[in-house]
Amino acid sequence: MSNFAPKLFTHMNAKLFITVITLFSASEIGYAQNRETTDSLTKELQEIVVTSKRPSTKLVGTTLVTTVPGSNLADLGNSLDVLSQLPMIKVEDNTVSVIGKSNIEIYIDGKPMRDESELQQLLSSNLKQVELLMVPGAAYESTTDAVIKITTKRNFIQGLSLTDQLRVQRRRKWSITDNLGLSYRLSGWEFFIDGSINHNNSVAKGSTINSLVYNGDKTVVGSSQYNSYPSTTGVVKTGFNYSEGPQSFGAYYRYNPEHGSVSNSGAEWLDDSPAVIRNIDKHIKAYSHQASVYYDNTFAGHYLLHFDGDYHRSHADNRSVTTYPSSDNHDVRSADENSSTLLAGKLYLNFPLWAGDFTIGTQDSYTRTKLDYRMLNHQIEEYISSALTEASQTSAALFATWSRMFGHLTLSAGARYEYVDYDFKVDGRRDEDVSRRDHLLTPDISVGYAINDDTQLTASYRMATLRPPYSGLTGSLTYVGMHEIEGGNPGLRDEKMHNIRLSGLWKGFMLQADYIRSFDTYAYVKQPYRADNLQLIMHPVNINLTAMDLYLIWSQPVKKWTPSVTVGMYRQWLNIGHTRHNRPIFSYYFDNTFGLPYGWIATANFSGRTEGDMHTNRFGSTWLTMDASIGKTFFGKSLTLRLSAIDIFNSQNNDWTMDTYGVFVDKRQSYDRRGVSINIIYNFQPYKSKYKGAAASEAELRRL
Repeated sequence: MSNFAPKLFTHMNAKLFITVITLFSASEIGYAQNRETTDSLTKELQEIVVTSKRPSTKLVGTTLVTTVPGSNLADLGNSLDVLSQLPMIKVEDNTVSVIGKSNIEIYIDGKPMRDESELQQLLSSNLKQVELLMVPGAAYESTTDAVIKITTKRNFIQGLSLTDQLRVQRRRKWSITDNLGLSYRLSGWEFFIDGSINHNNSVAKGSTINSLVYNGDKTVVGSSQYNSYPSTTGVVKTGFNYSEGPQSFGAYYRYNPEHGSVSNSGAEWLDDSPAVIRNIDKHIKAYSHQASVYYDNTFAGHYLLHFDGDYHRSHADNRSVTTYPSSDNHDVRSADENSSTLLAGKLYLNFPLWAGDFTIGTQDSYTRTKLDYRMLNHQIEEYISSALTEASQTSAALFATWSRMFGHLTLSAGARYEYVDYDFKVDGRRDEDVSRRDHLLTPDISVGYAINDDTQLTASYRMATLRPPYSGLTGSLTYVGMHEIEGGNPGLRDEKMHNIRLSGLWKGFMLQADYIRSFDTYAYVKQPYRADNLQLIMHPVNINLTAMDLYLIWSQPVKKWTPSVTVGMYRQWLNIGHTRHNRPIFSYYFDNTFGLPYGWIATANFSGRTEGDMHTNRFGSTWLTMDASIGKTFFGKSLTLRLSAIDIFNSQNNDWTMDTYGVFVDKRQSYDRRGVSINIIYNFQPYKSKYKGAAASEAELRRL
């Protein structure tokens, strides 16, 4: 019976999708309007008309739009260098994030990015426009908080193209990355193969002090850590594209192996007892396979049909041993094997409707994860038992979006219906309390009004259902120390989020204000765990949260100087027991790009924040951090050299505290963030094209 319902729903979903397309196609068969073909899910809102001295970044509805050509950003290096200089976007260790947002998607020419190497290999001189969608519509998965859309120049070149990027970095230890891309284009065909290797060696150190009342007495559980994380990862990706007229299709295969280890030398202590030396050694072997196909076709002049299919399989094998060389404690050994499989498909049709733009589509996926955890120490197994947990999910969704201009007024609306069947098993038995079937409806609407070229106001509402990552849903526990455990929570419920946003533009100043009400979002807590001796467990639980954030942005070129200033505030209202987590966080970001003589480009970025609460953590203050770089292109922009310095003053504060369920945690930690790196990029006949398929289920990949 459990397999019959998803199949029946998928069949009904397909029939409904075909019926709706047929009805709308018939009603619009006589539509005669010249329309530019677009590969985006929805046509962008009409932009504000500006003069030739327009700023490089402007607000269009609820979207921040940055024009790259003609600015200092064009010769900066690669696309990661450009993104790091844009308002609300941060780049750290090649990872892109949006301030105040957890889950983001990145699109390149309308197609979701599949791996970070795509951003590294994309030159800034090939960028046309970068858009930051702060209120994603129903066409995007409900877990998506923000979308970055990158549009490139269409400068195709026939024949062979080669791109190689070498990055050497020195922090406490050396790290090196090399990305090589080869492609050959002949007529409408393109064949490509990319390869990369990354050897990274990072260091972190710190201490954790847990204070609580245990058996009526004040008790302290402490530990110190000195962690080293050497790892080597590789990527091999090969595929093809074909494009002729309004039709294109393609496919690729990607293999990603990883070998790494974790070495942690430290100590543990209880109250005033002498510290016990502790060493943790963990070895990791992992790999993943991914295959993707796509088909894209524009027919009847203004109908765009797009399909994406994805298959993803991964496996990780971990071995861990904790030793206490100066005591009589036995070694604690454990092993776990984690495997996952994802099969997904996405189909949508975009066409004009009622003088606006309409998109309708379906998005379906099947996900299966398996974790086999084995505790190999019999004493520890009394309270941390071995377990085999399996989770599978079938999801089928139907979405639709519509947008239109009414003079100065812009209206955009959408809705997403999704059926989810989630099945959770422990040691082969279905857990009826955790397994569930849900029917989800999430609407969104946005209304904007442009008073003139320099003034506009937009209000929007979005409802979303957010699912926790699979790593947080596991029922297995992990040994951390003699008195500490970490684990997941298979009983976590999906978050229901309501987001009201107000955006405004006035003479170069941009305002973003959000009011968020979340039911059953998740946060990590630490509390006593039932055992024969003192044990503390860190795990996620569901909470209800109200939050508000406010950001004021200004960005406008001043001759050869392009400054970007963002000042923000985050405030939440959260009570757990008798503890309030309501202290606001004030932050600022001051990014600067300078065009120097002889074609040199320099950057200097400053940031800071006050102490404050985010979920159950109170983060320490960081008053001033600084990153800087200088670079130049040579030989007609075929060679780019860039020297960067990160966290120059070594002032980044990563400390935090937590006060939940009678346990106060004081975490002091330091990462080896300060360092220097040199990037060398060589391009032989570079051009824009790469794989043009989309991610059929980007949110599920993130959860895995």
